[in-house]
Amino acid sequence: MADAEQGVVVELYTSQGCSSCPPADALMADLAQMPGVIALALHVDYWDYIGWTDTFGQAKFTDRQKAYAHAAGEKMIYTPQMIVGGRARVEGNQPGKVAEAIAAAQAEAHPVTLLAARDDGKLVIRAEALAPLRGPVSVQVVHYADSAVVDIGRGENAGMSVAYHNIVTSWAKVGEWSGEAPLQLVTDAGEGPLVVILQSAGPAEILAAARVK
Repeated sequence: MADAEQGVVVELYTSQGCSSCPPADALMADLAQMPGVIALALHVDYWDYIGWTDTFGQAKFTDRQKAYAHAAGEKMIYTPQMIVGGRARVEGNQPGKVAEAIAAAQAEAHPVTLLAARDDGKLVIRAEALAPLRGPVSVQVVHYADSAVVDIGRGENAGMSVAYHNIVTSWAKVGEWSGEAPLQLVTDAGEGPLVVILQSAGPAEILAAARVK
């Protein structure tokens, strides 16, 4: 159970149809290799009308970004945007601000211990709160693809060949945890790399995350 990699979650909201996104997509290549960081690219669908349908885009990722905006009292969503640890919000491609947010998250105390591992086709999740939590926590499982190169034929990025990294293919809530008794949960592991995330309601702060290859 101890082999899962812990890290600060960095969510990139991006689109193949967004002319401002390729630099942020390139930054994800570095973040995907950074120790202590779990970088996840969520492709939204609200730029599809421009002329190119994002081959990885999903409406549920747009909904997640909207939920973040609603929780922060914001009325607009945009790409590219990075959300670090479920709290820090960075608009556009700003590597310096992303690095600062990651460092700040890594310096914070961890209120939850999280262990995750595959076992005979199942995903075993265990967690324990080191102190009482402020509220219930959502247990989420994220599947992603390591990388892909897409030749974009239309829209703002027509003619470009763009490399994408840690492309989220599914993001599902698999349970809820009060934080009182230790968490023990078993669910389907599926195929490929995955991430287990414990997140406060909002969506808000990500209390813990672990990657399982």
